[in-house]
Amino acid sequence: MDDLVITRQRDAIFEIILNRPDKRNAINVELFTQFDTAVQQATRTPNLRAIIIRGEGKAFSAGIDVSALLGMADRYGPHWQTRMRAITDDFQRVLTRLERLELPTIALLHGYCLGLALELALACDIRIAAAGTLLGLPETRLGIIPDVGGTTRLARLIGPARAKELIFTGRQLDAAIAERWGIVNYVVPEESLAVRVEELVTEICQSAPLAVGMAKRVIDGLSDIDRGLQLEGWAQSQLFQTEDFMEGAQSFLMKRPPQWKGK
Repeated sequence: MDDLVITRQRDAIFEIILNRPDKRNAINVELFTQFDTAVQQATRTPNLRAIIIRGEGKAFSAGIDVSALLGMADRYGPHWQTRMRAITDDFQRVLTRLERLELPTIALLHGYCLGLALELALACDIRIAAAGTLLGLPETRLGIIPDVGGTTRLARLIGPARAKELIFTGRQLDAAIAERWGIVNYVVPEESLAVRVEELVTEICQSAPLAVGMAKRVIDGLSDIDRGLQLEGWAQSQLFQTEDFMEGAQSFLMKRPPQWKGK
């Protein structure tokens, strides 16, 4: 199996690197499975103070590989669209595991961070973006919604009104606007990403590790994430059985405007 995800440890820093640069790190089932393995590896590694997640090549990630989405039958059977609750649970479980690490998690974004990739970044504690990075949740343009925590975590992060605008339109935001909206913490030149994250980790390391971990648990515990994830799963299980979803996916692959029917 190809190494679609690479892990590296540098002293107290654990790096998880998306490694499908020829596809702009588009996320298929194999990459997501390897990512989950990397997260579990981090939980077993002693004396860490931070986890950094980044992508090789020209983008953090362009999001889910839509061609792989249409190939779900290979993994979940010919009637996979009727099993969306279980499929969504499988995907949500990976990012929930990431979110519930007591270690600080930092996503370094560049190029593109779209769809499932942004949902992954939203499950991190801090996001640092290179200038010019484009971020967005385009799922509604495929006839579905962000269902791997994106709807829930985005609303928690920036409030319902901004979350609705971004999700309803499916538009892409430049990193500078994303910083103003509160989606990313910092925007820096791409060549400065590594320096900025090192500075931030150095600051974090000046704080007591148990206190940092407990602070994270308390802050995350203020929102009812579990209920939000359940609602996402319920909604997506309905949408994947609509004609609009098939039209959205086909129009995306054929690079033509979709013809929505509302059914």
